[in-house]
Amino acid sequence: MTKVKICGLSTKEAVKTAVSVGADYIGFVFAPSKRQVTLEQAAELTKIIPTNVKKVGVFVSPSHEELLEAIEKVDLDLVQIHGQVADDLFDDLPCGSIQAIQVDEGGHVPSSQADYLLFDAPVAGSGQTFDWGKLDTAGLAQPFFIAGGLNEDNVARAIQHFSPYAVDVSSGVETDGQKDHEKIRRFIERVKHGISRTK
Repeated sequence: MTKVKICGLSTKEAVKTAVSVGADYIGFVFAPSKRQVTLEQAAELTKIIPTNVKKVGVFVSPSHEELLEAIEKVDLDLVQIHGQVADDLFDDLPCGSIQAIQVDEGGHVPSSQADYLLFDAPVAGSGQTFDWGKLDTAGLAQPFFIAGGLNEDNVARAIQHFSPYAVDVSSGVETDGQKDHEKIRRFIERVKHGISRTK
């Protein structure tokens, strides 16, 4: 069964909805973004997340110290790293790690020490998909997430195309820049049950 990560959550209501309808991962954005939350806000939100749902912190080009502080304060299960990644960044982390890779025209997949890979559009959080045909996942050592422009209408096709470990959505479950609880429900239902409810 493909797992689901709902990313960019910032309210208790959205977290409760995502958890209640079956999200496997909840993502908190600590990088500059309209979805950014502070460590303190995220720590408060994690109090309502059960232990079977994994908490992911999303960073862009962080230092090792930044990661350790966030892992401790927010009790993160995984860190997701975008941008420049030093070779030793994933060394000695007390939690799991995801390296985000923006898929370019060449579909190049760099080697990574991370536990998971996440394939995203050239502009993360843009709501745009990447060219799925450019990415060859056949020889990957790590399990991977597919992100980038997913929504309830195309996520089933993405799963069929890639057979990913997990799918990741943020803007695809928003309306006017805010998390839409019905879209979260419908997205997760489509992934878990192949259901598409009419609006």
